[in-house]
Amino acid sequence: MITILGLSTCDTTKLALKTLMQAGVSARLRDIRAEPLSEAEIAKIVAEFGDRAVNRQSTTYRGFSAFLRESEAEVQIAQAPTVMKRPVITDGTSWTLGWDAETEARWKA
Repeated sequence: MITILGLSTCDTTKLALKTLMQAGVSARLRDIRAEPLSEAEIAKIVAEFGDRAVNRQSTTYRGFSAFLRESEAEVQIAQAPTVMKRPVITDGTSWTLGWDAETEARWKA
């Protein structure tokens, strides 16, 4: 089973879940607001994707103080999980960030 880390209200996250389930892929959504990420999970995501894990176009990011904008990605995601680029999809071994045709093909395979 794969886990989709995101927000239940995020259109991209909902699209990823719906597409994968329609393709017969066993997937579950983990809403990171309802089930917050641990420090270890945040560290793993940042280790996989670096600064790309933070959505710098989000209203959450734009609302950060100058200090927080200059902080490490781990600190930004820990402070405001909604700043994480979504969805992050994992099967425990492999990880992808965002949703596009390449990501869809990767998880449907």
